[in-house]
Amino acid sequence: MACEPNVWLVMLLLFLAAYCIQHGVHGVSQVPCLFILGDSLSDSGNNNDLPTSAKSNYRPYGIDFPAGPTGRFTNGRTEIDIITQLLGFENFIPPFANTSGSDILKGVNYASGGAGIRNETGSHSGGSISLGLQLANHRVIVSEIATRFGSPDLARQYLEKCLYYVNIGSNDYMGNYFNPQFYPTSRIYSLVQYTQALIEELSLNLLALHDLGARKYVLNGLGRFGCTPGVMHSHGTNGSCVEEQNAAALDFNNELKTLVDQFNNRFSANSKFIMIHTAPKAFDTHGFLVSDAACCPLGCIPDQKPCNNRSDYVFWDEVHPTEAWNLLNAIPAYESIIDPAFVYPMDIKHLVDWEVKRVLEFPNGATSQLSVTE
Repeated sequence: MACEPNVWLVMLLLFLAAYCIQHGVHGVSQVPCLFILGDSLSDSGNNNDLPTSAKSNYRPYGIDFPAGPTGRFTNGRTEIDIITQLLGFENFIPPFANTSGSDILKGVNYASGGAGIRNETGSHSGGSISLGLQLANHRVIVSEIATRFGSPDLARQYLEKCLYYVNIGSNDYMGNYFNPQFYPTSRIYSLVQYTQALIEELSLNLLALHDLGARKYVLNGLGRFGCTPGVMHSHGTNGSCVEEQNAAALDFNNELKTLVDQFNNRFSANSKFIMIHTAPKAFDTHGFLVSDAACCPLGCIPDQKPCNNRSDYVFWDEVHPTEAWNLLNAIPAYESIIDPAFVYPMDIKHLVDWEVKRVLEFPNGATSQLSVTE
């Protein structure tokens, strides 16, 4: 077992390197643009200038990232960073906080550390950009893209070809429901009711995104946040997972899968939704040696010295995974041949090849549908 981490990770790294060399050198991406909505698992700098304690634009964050600390809550690349490379993008998708010029035509990252589906989530840390506010920011970008194309219809045709990646929800539990000292939600809802309320609000936001031209959706399930070092430490479990919180993640994922089915049935003519599973994957698989402690413990304070063997750790800090773990998740999300149970009902590679069926409207109200190819 001592050799397994290096062998497995080297295989993954070689696969990623080979793919990026083949498809990413000339900057020819498989989709014209990528829009990212979410929380700290995807944030690339949107929180840097916010009045919040949820920041990571200092070392040792970014210690393994080419540009150093950027506001990413890990030591290197996030999961969506790696997926961005697998999609063939020449550069990472810029955060909304500092987009400029023609960058927006490649996509925008709206994700914000501490953010949730609910507006109040994360407020105890000083505030964040909730999913609803991220959508408001996307409306601004859509308007700018329409101006560039000279027509809202031309902009919509362009946006329909893009990929929309949504990874959010963990903070609504860890930083809301399971924080009764700051939030009343656990006194208002049972856990089942709260999960249903989250899914309903997420559904409304996804419909709003659909109205703005989104047609290809990647929805992320929640990881087993009951196994994060921060949660285990706060509950004094001596390294054992907090199963109530893991059960909440599993319930959310089950409801999210049902929502994916509902949307795929409802919008089968012109949209496709997929889900990435994360909770079932055990932290002690694939040779990670340390799954119950952070490589950068005690809150990962500025200039703290992290562990040296970062590829052996699941967690970078008390909550967020290492680049090694992000790599392990990103590759099967992109191409599920590595782990078929990891995605539903298809992987990202097949989703980007799926063609939108455009519905043509005629003056008499009749419609004609073009074919879909997968």
